[in-house]
Amino acid sequence: MTTKRDYYEVLGLDREASQEDVKKAFRRLALQYHPDRNKEDEAETRFKEINAAYEVLSDPEQRATYNRFGQSDLGRAAGRPFEGFDSVGFGDIFDSFFGGTATRTRSGPSRGADLQYVLRISFQEAVGGCEKEVELTRPELCARCHGSGGEPGTAPVTCPQCRGTGEVRRAQRSLFGQFVNIAACDRCGGRGQVMPQLCSQCRGATRVPRQRRLKFKVPAGVDADSQIRLSQEGEPGLRGGPAGDLYIRLEVEPHPFFQREGDDIHLTLPVTLTQAALGAELEVPTLDGRARLKLEPGTQAGTVLPLRGKGVPHVQRGGRGDLYVHLKVVTPTALSDQQKKLLRELAKGMGEDSLSPQDRELLHQIRGALKE
Repeated sequence: MTTKRDYYEVLGLDREASQEDVKKAFRRLALQYHPDRNKEDEAETRFKEINAAYEVLSDPEQRATYNRFGQSDLGRAAGRPFEGFDSVGFGDIFDSFFGGTATRTRSGPSRGADLQYVLRISFQEAVGGCEKEVELTRPELCARCHGSGGEPGTAPVTCPQCRGTGEVRRAQRSLFGQFVNIAACDRCGGRGQVMPQLCSQCRGATRVPRQRRLKFKVPAGVDADSQIRLSQEGEPGLRGGPAGDLYIRLEVEPHPFFQREGDDIHLTLPVTLTQAALGAELEVPTLDGRARLKLEPGTQAGTVLPLRGKGVPHVQRGGRGDLYVHLKVVTPTALSDQQKKLLRELAKGMGEDSLSPQDRELLHQIRGALKE
C-alpha cells in the first residue's frame, strides 16, 4: 500500500500555519509544478499531491479531522479532489496561465463604427479649397422597424436560451478542476431579449444598406493624406448608441510644373543665356495668376528667387507659404553659322576677364594641378 506524505509537509508548512499561509503556499507550489509550465516527469504527480493537500487543509472541518485522525477519515474528501478551487484564488492562477476565463459582451448602447472614404482632388483644389459632394453606401437603421429588428407592433420577449441574462455559462473541467466559461448569448447577441417576429425588410439585422450623398467643404491648404472628419456620418450606433464618424481621406493629383513642400511651392523656370547675362523682367505663373520677376544682370544658373506669400495658405493659422523660383540657364544647342560666328567674336573680346575674381582663382588652381 502506498503511504501518502503528510499534507503539511507537502505544502511546506507547520501545523500552526494560518489559512492565509495555506493559500499562499498552494498558489506558489501550484504555479511551480503545473504540468503546462513544468515538464519534469514528476511534475504532474507533485501537482496532484499539492492539490490534495490543499483541498484538506483549506477546509477548517477537514483540517480539524486530519489533525486528529490523519488521513484515515478523509475518504469522502478524497473523492472530490478538485472542489474548492474557485474560493482560493483559482482565477488568479488561471489568469497567470491563460489570461482569464470569461468573455462578456456589453448589452447597453454602443457607438457605431467609423467609416473612411478616399477622395481624389486636384492640386488647385487642395491649395485653394473647394466644396465637394460624395456618394457612398453605408448601413442605416431600418426605416420599417426603426432599428428594433422586429415587425412593427411587436415587442421584444425574454430570450429563451439565456433566460434574459444575455450570457450563457458552460462548465468545463481542467487540471485545475471545474470552472465556468461565460460568453454572450448567440441567440440574442447579449441583449437578453429577442423579437418574436423578425422585420420583413431587414430580417432582424436592424440596419439596411443605403446610398447617401454628402456635401462638405475642403479647406484651403490641405495636402495628400489629410483627413476631414464628418461627425456622426458613419455607421449608426447599436441599441440607441451614437453614430460613428466619416473620415474623408484626401489624395491630391500632382501639378504639371509646381512641386509642393509643406506650405511652400517650388517652380523650375528656364531662362536664356542672354537673359541671365544681361538681366530681364520675367513673367512667372503663381497659384493666383501671373507675377513679375526681375532678373539681375549676371544671374547664375541655379539661382533661387523667392516670391513671398505666393505659396499655400496655412490651414491652422493665417498667412501663406512662399513660392521659390529655381532658375535654369539653358545653353543653346542648335545655332546657325551666323550665331556661332558672333559667339566666337564675343568669346575673343571677353576672355577670362568676364569671370569673377573667385572663378579666375579657381581656374588658376586647376591649371596648376594639371601641370604637376
